[in-house]
Amino acid sequence: MIIEYSVAAIALAFIWLVVFLISTLQKGMVTIGEANQTLVEVRNAIHDLSDESKQLLQTANEITDDVKSKMKTVEPLLDSAQDVGEAIHSVTNSVKKATTNGFRTDFPPKKINPINPKGQIR
Repeated sequence: MIIEYSVAAIALAFIWLVVFLISTLQKGMVTIGEANQTLVEVRNAIHDLSDESKQLLQTANEITDDVKSKMKTVEPLLDSAQDVGEAIHSVTNSVKKATTNGFRTDFPPKKINPINPKGQIR
């Protein structure tokens, strides 16, 4: 009789083990399904981001080309401004040399007479 009880206990333990393993496997399958769904969403998001980044790079390239062409247009103006600056500098140096060589720059200070309070106009 003890053998029958032992076999029944072993059978019950085996059934409990099978039920526990089945529930664990079902939870694992649900988790794997959710992970697969998350991966699909991530792939779609990455695909959308890559399309947007391609458009952003294309726009940046267009802006760079536009700026380059505008800089080429403005470059002669900047060269002219530099030439004008050099001419002004040359004229300024010439004027400085002329004033230091041809004119007297050390004038004596003028004396200012104080105002007489009695001679004020009323």
